[in-house]
Amino acid sequence: MVNLIAQIVFWLSVAALFYVYVGYPILVYLVSLAFPKKIDRAAFQPQVTILITAYNEENAIRQKLENTLGIDYPKEKLEILVASDGSTDQTDAIVKEFASKGVRLFRQEGRVGKTITQNNAVEQTTGEIILFSDATTDYKPDVLREILPNFADEKIGCVAGKLVYVDSSASNVGKGAQKYWNYETFLKESESRACSLIGASGCLYAVRKSAYRPMYAEACSDFLICTVLYEQGLRSVYEPRAVCTEDTNRQTDKEMRMRVRVISQTFTDLWRNRKMLNPFRSGFYAVELISHKVLRYAIPLFLLLIFISNAVLMPHVPFFELAFLAQAGFYLLAFIGWAFEKMGARIGVFAIPHYFVLANLASVFGFYKFLRGERYANWEPIREKNEEHEAVSTFNQTV
Repeated sequence: MVNLIAQIVFWLSVAALFYVYVGYPILVYLVSLAFPKKIDRAAFQPQVTILITAYNEENAIRQKLENTLGIDYPKEKLEILVASDGSTDQTDAIVKEFASKGVRLFRQEGRVGKTITQNNAVEQTTGEIILFSDATTDYKPDVLREILPNFADEKIGCVAGKLVYVDSSASNVGKGAQKYWNYETFLKESESRACSLIGASGCLYAVRKSAYRPMYAEACSDFLICTVLYEQGLRSVYEPRAVCTEDTNRQTDKEMRMRVRVISQTFTDLWRNRKMLNPFRSGFYAVELISHKVLRYAIPLFLLLIFISNAVLMPHVPFFELAFLAQAGFYLLAFIGWAFEKMGARIGVFAIPHYFVLANLASVFGFYKFLRGERYANWEPIREKNEEHEAVSTFNQTV
């Protein structure tokens, strides 16, 4: 009886794992082919605001503004607004140096957090379309030319661009993040065609100002914005020709902190908007949320169940001996990858198992923090030593 229960648990958990990583991507891809939702793209040249949210970004903000000023778009239709969340370094002073070039500064006093700073800054914008950006992201000059035609379709509320991660050091964490993001990009393309994006890259997404709604302080705004718009009957879509680049994290601890923060915030957003998980209410959008987020974050549970049930079955069936050894070997590779990183070695074969374990441990810690009631609002830039243009936002205030 115990063996039977263990086999049922094992195979159901394997099936869940297969669905999340293989079955769902196939499902959403097939839906996007069979029932594609088209976009009526057309020439569209509205007033645009590029909103850059920053906190203590003196090492990156100058390059960011120079990059932004190089965007190919009529200057009389482009507003550049930097929202500084109570910066205490030279960020504000540097932004003011660009005032003669039309760059405006909105200073938020009191460190209220990224989302509230964005909410308040949006009220100061003049653009019909608002492009949200980070201080460490570089855009290609044609970014607006590629994004804006999508807004000619009145059913489109948000357009997300393509984020390309760069890691000149070829670190194990960086390689893992790049491969993970390539997988995520495939899902974004399929979800966009099948229904709507459920989240955007926070460093490059544009929103109709008329459809923007203020969000609570602890929200993961680039995730929640898609749900906010979908509830208004508007789609969020992916535009792969609008490209930006950003440095990856290169160290496990920094990538872990970033992912724990994002996952904890996402759990909060899913809980507060749990009505959207009902397929009878939200249609295929609910399937996307459940498959891409809820079940993805439940992967550590499935992995644990597979490991325990496999251990119970191992003495009785040779197949389960091999399966157990395969699991142990995979986790050993992840550990070796982590150990090599600590020693400064970079061996690509360990990148995938290393990052896989890292990402799933982050899900565990993120869920734990969510259950504890920890909510994140404020962020601190964390930079690699001697690197000026790498900033990783990690939120550190409980609200």
